[in-house]
Amino acid sequence: MVSYKELGLVNTKEIYAKAIAGKYAIPGYNFNNMEQLQAIIRACVETESPVVLQVSKGARNYANETMLRYMAQGAVEYAKELREDHKSIPITLHLDHGGNFEICKACIDSGFSSVMYDGSSLPFDENIAISKKVVEYAHSRNDYVTVECELGVLAGVEDDVSAEVSHYTKPEEVIEFKERTGCDNLAISIGTSHGANKFKPEQCTRNEEGILVPPPLAFNILEEIEQKLPGFPIVLHGSSSVPQSYVKTINSFGGSLKDAVGIPEPQLRKAAQYNVCKINIDSDGRLAMTATIRKTMHDKPGEFDPRKYLGPARDELAKMYARKNREVLGSAGHAWD
Repeated sequence: MVSYKELGLVNTKEIYAKAIAGKYAIPGYNFNNMEQLQAIIRACVETESPVVLQVSKGARNYANETMLRYMAQGAVEYAKELREDHKSIPITLHLDHGGNFEICKACIDSGFSSVMYDGSSLPFDENIAISKKVVEYAHSRNDYVTVECELGVLAGVEDDVSAEVSHYTKPEEVIEFKERTGCDNLAISIGTSHGANKFKPEQCTRNEEGILVPPPLAFNILEEIEQKLPGFPIVLHGSSSVPQSYVKTINSFGGSLKDAVGIPEPQLRKAAQYNVCKINIDSDGRLAMTATIRKTMHDKPGEFDPRKYLGPARDELAKMYARKNREVLGSAGHAWD
């Protein structure tokens, strides 16, 4: 067993409380490889933002769980190197969408400081039973690993997580769920969605430029949940904005992303004014990297050194994340609240 404290990581309990008090959201950025991780750390150190490094089941299989442990430790040391005072920003290593108790336990034992158990597709009581089991194990550790659970179903596809139709979280269930599971924070469904194609065209309207505009988030549900769980940390999944500049670049250089549409950034900034303390962003990172790689390889067709196309992709990703922290999430400058 490895303690996340040995790796220099933090859990989410204190940083989420500060985010709620400060009316900002901490970024939950997913990564699969070194370049993505470098970009996240560079952006968050530059903006002095806390960060939750998120690893899905697919990313864990891709990168290898032992490698991930040392990548997270390396991220902490890298963050220190980037600052003159050699002080690390708060960094959490989080399992995203853990589908069963066993994977949550394995991540806890290998040094994750936070895990998510996603039983949202299960019947209410079964979701509670397994969530409670994960919580009891995580909290029994001397280092207290925090646990995120989910109530409500997001549509879309992300790795092994998929659903055709979203089901909004029922506000009348949140108190019972929180009390019976003992979870530290709760992911809810209010209209966000996984993937780059978050909505079907018939669900959207088109603006004057012909760009698809998705339906607004259900802030009435968020408000009701906040009234029932005052001060309790809420998480939004599936919150990429799918920047159309990246979609256009991808399609211009051989890609095929049809009707890709995301969550408007002003709605995410509004959500952060509530008790939404973490906002998950994955697809935007994939789009930024893919767009840059496609353009670089088109402009330099003879290039075969991976550093020459992964490097620019990493730089673009860091630029995008820094802007998200400053302009969308509001987390910039809050690393040491």
